[in-house]
Amino acid sequence: MDWQAFVDNIDAVTCVISVEMKEDGHYGDICIVCGNEAYVKSIELAYDGPQLMSNKFVPGSRYQNYFPTDLNFETVCYRAAVEKTPVHTYVHPDRFDFWFDLYLLPLANEGNIYYCTYTQVVTAAADSAKMSNLSQETTSTVLNTCIKLNGAGDYKEKMKEVIKDIRGICGAHACTFILMNQHERKCSVLAEDRDDPRVEASVAHVLKGDNDFYDLVESWEDTLAGTNCLIIKNETDMEYIKQKNKKWSESLIEHGVTSLILFPIRYELELLGYMWATNFDVEKANEIKEIMQLTMYFVSSSVANFQLLRQLRIMGSVDMLTGVMNRNEMNERVNRIVSGEDNIRNLGIVFADINGLKRINDEQGHFAGDQLLKRAAEILRDVFRRCDVYRAGGDEFMIIIPDTNDEELEEFCQKVKSSDLKFGYACFATGWYWTDDSAEIRKAMHVADERMYKDKAQFYAEHPELKR
Repeated sequence: MDWQAFVDNIDAVTCVISVEMKEDGHYGDICIVCGNEAYVKSIELAYDGPQLMSNKFVPGSRYQNYFPTDLNFETVCYRAAVEKTPVHTYVHPDRFDFWFDLYLLPLANEGNIYYCTYTQVVTAAADSAKMSNLSQETTSTVLNTCIKLNGAGDYKEKMKEVIKDIRGICGAHACTFILMNQHERKCSVLAEDRDDPRVEASVAHVLKGDNDFYDLVESWEDTLAGTNCLIIKNETDMEYIKQKNKKWSESLIEHGVTSLILFPIRYELELLGYMWATNFDVEKANEIKEIMQLTMYFVSSSVANFQLLRQLRIMGSVDMLTGVMNRNEMNERVNRIVSGEDNIRNLGIVFADINGLKRINDEQGHFAGDQLLKRAAEILRDVFRRCDVYRAGGDEFMIIIPDTNDEELEEFCQKVKSSDLKFGYACFATGWYWTDDSAEIRKAMHVADERMYKDKAQFYAEHPELKR
């Protein structure tokens, strides 16, 4: 068959792809046999298009001459050429700034060499009509996920429902949403669902004891090599992982993983985390991929929105200098306690202030003063570990201690006052008050504040040279 003459009659960007089948049933080289003029130009004159590994088209070359090994590309070529299944997919590989509308049609094979056409239409932005042009079952499944994501209630609980549904769709042993904090180089589990109920089998448990887990997760981006997902179905695919990422391959084998689906959670250009499912139903791989590609589009947007709202809440409730709760959050907590919304039987209030801060600011500058405030906040968080610490204003902090007593409050304050602020003469002044009626919290705050100022006055009476 004259494949060149065949593709020359097609206007759209088209090539013919060959898939070599080996005697052991595995496929070998996948090559680009020939391409029409539009296809050759897309490689050799791609000034505004995706950057390729080579800009010289050579008929019959392995596709890796132009872009890295891509298991997703190989899968669709195998389906079309060997399984004789027409394939249409709309994808956005992360390594490109384009969306690809792809059409692959099976052609007649010649012995152990199988062929298909490969036609692509490239668009700069996502086409919602093409994204939603899916089977009724897929559309229904994705719609169900969207409804859950946008429903009322706790976000993490909603994500637990979604990940449980995804595990069911995949027929997987375990499924996890994991988020990455690139600033702190830490991972956290947003939601997970598994068929093994043991705590030690959970990803959250693994994270607690594996300080290198972030490094492993960070390596996945190189393994994906710019694709929008990774699907490992068999030993051949697993061998690819071994070649690309030996450490991860060893970890998968150690945990008994024989098949894997991995999707990045990415919003615009920012990598937020990953979704993965292990030991899934490989017979449903194509169906799962179709569902998950669209599902992850909505999940990524939802996670980005969740993180933005969480950051806004933090900015509205946390003192940006010291990292403790701010005065607004303190007032909200007091109101909840007074109204009975926070059910506390008894409570103690501690006020803590820094003796000598003004002099530090005058002599060493405000940067040193800021460092002193940060150090003070660290000490208070360490002493009052089970309580929220609030910066009431300036150098004054307040702590609400539920279910306590006078003796414990005195002990807490002794620890605070004996702590080293590491700024010479600077030290804490404290005051506390305990009440068995939490509704009287404002009275407790008033008395504790007065006692703190008395403690402060005594300090300056004993050290007049440090008086403000």
